[in-house]
Amino acid sequence: MYVERASRLAGAVVWRNAPERDGTGRVLPDGCMDLLWHEGRLLVAGPDTHAHLMDGGTGTWAGVRFYPGTAPALLGVPAHELRDRRVELADLWPASEVRRLAARVNAAPDPARGLEDLALRQAAGAGPPDPLLRDVVTALDAGRPVAAIADELGLGPRQLHRRSLTAFGYGPKTLARILRLRRALALARGGVPFAETAARAGYADQAHLARDVRKLAGLPLGELLARRG
Repeated sequence: MYVERASRLAGAVVWRNAPERDGTGRVLPDGCMDLLWHEGRLLVAGPDTHAHLMDGGTGTWAGVRFYPGTAPALLGVPAHELRDRRVELADLWPASEVRRLAARVNAAPDPARGLEDLALRQAAGAGPPDPLLRDVVTALDAGRPVAAIADELGLGPRQLHRRSLTAFGYGPKTLARILRLRRALALARGGVPFAETAARAGYADQAHLARDVRKLAGLPLGELLARRG
């Protein structure tokens, strides 16, 4: 069973997943990066450009999902280096430090709370996130054109692309597509007809929605909704 809650770290989400049976899980791209705990190990999930399939096993997972663009400053790694990857935290930080941190998380009454405490300590040492990045996410999620966003923020298109690679793992157009997918899924899961979902989420038409869902999620929209949970 999957449960989540708002984190004490601004913009982040703390979650826990205990699959009830073996099988393949499908993690959809969301513009975020996660700090993960699984059976005593600490890992990092980089930003996805397509659905990530997780092979079964019933072990519990816990995670902190960071607001888009904020994880690289906490982890000390540009997001594009982790794009579409799952890596051990020890591959990014000194192994001795990771062993100490893992022991602390493992000793916590709840691994998810232990991860959250770890993330809060990292955030305290990293300083506040770049407010420009949140402005980029907000504007893209509102469907604003990339060129207009760059002008409004006083950036050239290439400069915005470079900063997006570092912060989000890909360019602003890819992030815009992923955020649009999230808007569409929220509408469709709420019972909005697919044609109306396409129009309200910012797609040219229902066929455009269908193509993008299949490319990013790996399944037709109807089948994806049927498999939820």
